[in-house]
Amino acid sequence: MEKGIWVLALLLCSSPFLFARVGAFQELEQSHRTERISGSAGDVLEDDPVGRLKVFVYDLPNKYNKKILQKDPRCLTHMFAAEIFMHRFLLSSAVRTLNPEEADWFYTPVYTTCDLTPSGLPLPFKSPRMMRSAIQLIASKWPYWNRTEGADHFFVVPHDFAACFHYQEEKAIERGILPLLKRATLVQTFGQRNHVCLKEGSITIPPYAPPQKMHAHLIPPDTPRSIFVYFRGLFYDVGNDPEGGYYARGARASVWENFKDNPLFDISTEHPTTYYEDMQRAVFCLCPLGWAPWSPRLVEGVIFGCIPVIIADDIVLPFADAIPWEEIGVFVAEEDVPNLDTILTSIPPEVILRKQRLLANPSMKQAMLFPQPAQPGDAFHQILNGLARKLPHDKSVYLKPGQKILNWTEGPVGDLKPW
Repeated sequence: MEKGIWVLALLLCSSPFLFARVGAFQELEQSHRTERISGSAGDVLEDDPVGRLKVFVYDLPNKYNKKILQKDPRCLTHMFAAEIFMHRFLLSSAVRTLNPEEADWFYTPVYTTCDLTPSGLPLPFKSPRMMRSAIQLIASKWPYWNRTEGADHFFVVPHDFAACFHYQEEKAIERGILPLLKRATLVQTFGQRNHVCLKEGSITIPPYAPPQKMHAHLIPPDTPRSIFVYFRGLFYDVGNDPEGGYYARGARASVWENFKDNPLFDISTEHPTTYYEDMQRAVFCLCPLGWAPWSPRLVEGVIFGCIPVIIADDIVLPFADAIPWEEIGVFVAEEDVPNLDTILTSIPPEVILRKQRLLANPSMKQAMLFPQPAQPGDAFHQILNGLARKLPHDKSVYLKPGQKILNWTEGPVGDLKPW
């Protein structure tokens, strides 16, 4: 029997695996189905930021946030919504201070991803002017920006390529990070090593995935994982990449071309109503790059205990100083996609079981979500932990009287127009 068929048979007649029945892995008993990551990573994941920092929230005119949301409520449910929920969280958070003189950090609530196309995709073209306008306002109305030119300020920028403000990588690289944000700390979903759109010191976060919606689709945890590899999504983006080699750097196309007929792989462009349930029945969930390296599948994989198979070279993952991605996921180089079946079927059963136990840890799941209301250890708190670990600010960030570092006229001409 071919190896692939043997593994499929192994999965389909097991609960969740045949080898678990023979007693070799007693860890599958109910009392041992979760595991806390040991050492510093687990400690950091469970840190409490309250009492370790104070944040001042600028009170901006509604045109920068609430009015934009009123115009298009879809912004509350798309994967870029972290900027909205972070604002709401901070307004009632115990770390908020109404006295800017005692603040460690300053937050500017600007909803730069809430200009949507009819299909619900964010248009980034107005975002640079909107952000510049907000910074000009806080610099003229309050003295705190000018003390550091933003070095003690943080901004949530959940665009595909963060503060480069474009959804196509080539154009994002050409644009670079908005010059006025070069000293600020950026909280962003985009993360890729050695990339112009990820500056040193940024905090990489998970994309927003609706917690209530996912929880509504939970199935019994002892449901057999009878699917070996699962993926739903595009393999080609014909509209934007008709030749098929640019989208996902060809990695998704390679998945389809090599494994569309492989019985171990349940992959399709169709998005069934049972999508969340299917992930809970799968051992591995593919998380390939698309136009950007990140996607909500990372969040979904962790929440549903499906081992994320990360196919995105040089990706910087959310809260990497707290979440042990190497221990809960599988990393496959983009060039190795044709060998994906061999790579996954070669992973020892005990390694798979340990990854599943770690994924079952509630603190691991909590760190990936932006729940309403906020809960200890969630993504809001992980962001605050990241900010707290940057304190105290080095004295060098405070400028001397009259000193200027940023160039307010730098950047594309279109960005300098009034918003």
